[in-house]
Amino acid sequence: MASADEGFPAEPGPLPSGDGRGPARMADDAAAVIAGDGTVIGWTRGAEALLGYPAAEVVGRSAARLLTGPPDPRRTAAVAARCRTGSAWSGLVALRGRDGRSLDIDVRATASFQIAGQEVFLVSGRELTPHWTMSGSVLDDFMARSPVGMAVLDPGLRYLWLNDTLERFGGVPREQRLGRRPADVLPTALAAPIERLMRQVLSTGEAVTDYEYLGWSWADPHRRRAYASSVFPLADAQDRRIGIGYMVRDVTDRWNARRLLALVNEAGASIGSTLDVQCTAQELADFAVPRFADFVFVDLLENPFGGDRPGSATPAEGERPAMRRAGMSSVREGCPEAVVRVGEAVDFVPPPHDAHFLLAGAPVLLPSLDPDSHGWTVEHPARAARIREFGLHSLISVPMRARDTVLGLTTFMRSQNPVPFDEDDVAPARELVARAAVCVDNARRYTREHTAALVLQRSLLPQTLRGGTALDVAWSYLPADAKDGVGGDWFDVIPLSGARVGLVIGDVVGHGIGAAATMGRLRTAVQTLADMDLPPDELLARLDDLVLRLSEEERAGGPAERGGSTVVGATCLYAVYDPTSGCCTMARAGHPPPVVVTPDGAVTFPDLPSGPPLGLGGLPFESLELVLPEGSLLGLYTDGLIEGTDRDVESGMERLGREVSRGGLPLEDLCPAVVKELLPVPQPDDIALLLARTHVLSPEHLVSWDVPVDPAAVGEIRAKVSRQLEAWGLDELSMTTELIVSELVTNAIRYASGPVRLRLLFQSALTCEVSDASNTSPRLRHARTTDEGGRGLFLVAQLAHRWGTRYTPQGKIIWAEQPIP
Repeated sequence: MASADEGFPAEPGPLPSGDGRGPARMADDAAAVIAGDGTVIGWTRGAEALLGYPAAEVVGRSAARLLTGPPDPRRTAAVAARCRTGSAWSGLVALRGRDGRSLDIDVRATASFQIAGQEVFLVSGRELTPHWTMSGSVLDDFMARSPVGMAVLDPGLRYLWLNDTLERFGGVPREQRLGRRPADVLPTALAAPIERLMRQVLSTGEAVTDYEYLGWSWADPHRRRAYASSVFPLADAQDRRIGIGYMVRDVTDRWNARRLLALVNEAGASIGSTLDVQCTAQELADFAVPRFADFVFVDLLENPFGGDRPGSATPAEGERPAMRRAGMSSVREGCPEAVVRVGEAVDFVPPPHDAHFLLAGAPVLLPSLDPDSHGWTVEHPARAARIREFGLHSLISVPMRARDTVLGLTTFMRSQNPVPFDEDDVAPARELVARAAVCVDNARRYTREHTAALVLQRSLLPQTLRGGTALDVAWSYLPADAKDGVGGDWFDVIPLSGARVGLVIGDVVGHGIGAAATMGRLRTAVQTLADMDLPPDELLARLDDLVLRLSEEERAGGPAERGGSTVVGATCLYAVYDPTSGCCTMARAGHPPPVVVTPDGAVTFPDLPSGPPLGLGGLPFESLELVLPEGSLLGLYTDGLIEGTDRDVESGMERLGREVSRGGLPLEDLCPAVVKELLPVPQPDDIALLLARTHVLSPEHLVSWDVPVDPAAVGEIRAKVSRQLEAWGLDELSMTTELIVSELVTNAIRYASGPVRLRLLFQSALTCEVSDASNTSPRLRHARTTDEGGRGLFLVAQLAHRWGTRYTPQGKIIWAEQPIP
């Protein structure tokens, strides 16, 4: 067993100060307790992990066997003596691990102490971490290979030293820089701001970091670079400024990304402000000039390829695209560089490309235009001449595509800006065009859908309104969005039997194509019910039942199938004017009352029972009869006309009455004048105004006879009819009219009850009416060849332009109309 002094250095070293091995770190060290005779009496897990010996192989044995070499008794005694004085010792000791490896262990021994009367030492250690010294060659290599450009300049701003990276940035060899200023070897535009910055740092002694600027490398003069520089003063031991330290980083990628993001964000606020294709194209051109280019033109395909256009064909190889100039802008007033003006046809694609380039091609970059090349002089001679004349020297053409649809081509050109386009400019050009393409496609889709909605709206509203000889009519319709032109208000003038005319106006809640579709359904229903000669109150009741049924069907179908076209919430007013008596019968379903202006200028709003809006059901509708003097003005309107901005309906009705009672204007001029006066600003609701001036049928054009209930009276009636037609100058209709009268009167005498009456009306058509007291409706049937009768109404239907039956409180009327030759 070795002694306690064996294996330690003879000269104990001083305890290192600030070695960081305080109590917290010593807890991680390998530790052992060694008796004064060198025997190991304690062994920790840390010691086992460090050297690999388990406690069973070490405890009770001499610590000397852990040394890599023979112990030195003299040195061991010196260490033990130091520790017995109450001082600690530390030093480097070579120990052998269980695997045979030699480990340099940083050992620390505490002052000796007693355990159970035995002198012991606590020894801890850890493997020494190797350190290496920074040599001059390593430092030189680090500075030379650093991706950051570095230089040292004297107070006169002359280069004293620079690394390889800075030499590469500037493109000027090192030997041409040393001893010279930046202004002597770099372009003035690049050197001037750098030298100003360096003089500022020398003057103030304060460093400037991350100063960004744009420049060009002489090694690549056609490509713009972005740099970030840091300049700081260099001082000696006496704090004298002896030079400048200069560091440069190439931040072109970051600068390009930032520029692209700023450009795209700004473009988002400037392009696509409207849903108009040509306006969007012009906004793109205006935005890019002069920010990005000196001359920009946007050409859009007249028939876009692909996308949602069914049956659109891909262009054939070599085919020239059929486009039209949609937008154009230049730094020169009037765009004198342009060969084609806005709105004109164009087929330009950059040579040598064709229309297929628009479908699948990437942006074309031509940093240097050569107008004398074959592609320009042969294919585009006029453009080649403009290139020479205005010095257009660089071009980027970007196909405009969105949602798999090819829309056109945008071309950027430079002339006054001497910097040619480069690869870094392609990405901004692509992003600008991509953003504009989405806006153009949105505008195109909107235009298509809007056109379809307008076609639907116009097809549902009456194209012409004729009141015949009974009424002069005029109308105005203005949707809430005058630009969109799609709303839910409707109106109609319906010719009825007996020279009567039906007037209808309605309002569907809401706007847009859904309201227009609902309006069309209601208008068709009203025309069908009016053709049945129903009185106004009964017509509204039937219409209300229809609306209820349609609403139930829509609710059963669910929101997805309804598509938002519910008919609940509609109002309607229906009036029937009879020019033979001047009587107007009307009823309304939640609609504003009509306005009546008599020939003497008196304005009234008849107290017409309002009735519930359509679709509520369960409540009755009531009619009102008015006798209108000839020349009276009857106005039907929707609530949008009288509500106005103040939403005061009563004052709106008062203003309406005042405006429609103005004299001196023809009816077709009065109607738009009233709308303009009442709605000087855009209105929040659709409006419709229908004006009708009444006429009374002259007694000379109306004749009637009572018919005895006797078959023998038919011949006498035919003779009277013939004489009356001769008096009216309608001899051409004499034969057919006698046949019609004969059949109708015979049926009334044979199948109905008296009294029977015949009436002839001569106005825009010749109408024969036979009335009786029966409520039984005649039925048209096709008689067999062996039947002796049953052909009366069939003959009437063949001879008359139209015929029908209407019911009165006294019975019914069968009528037949013939057009005037």
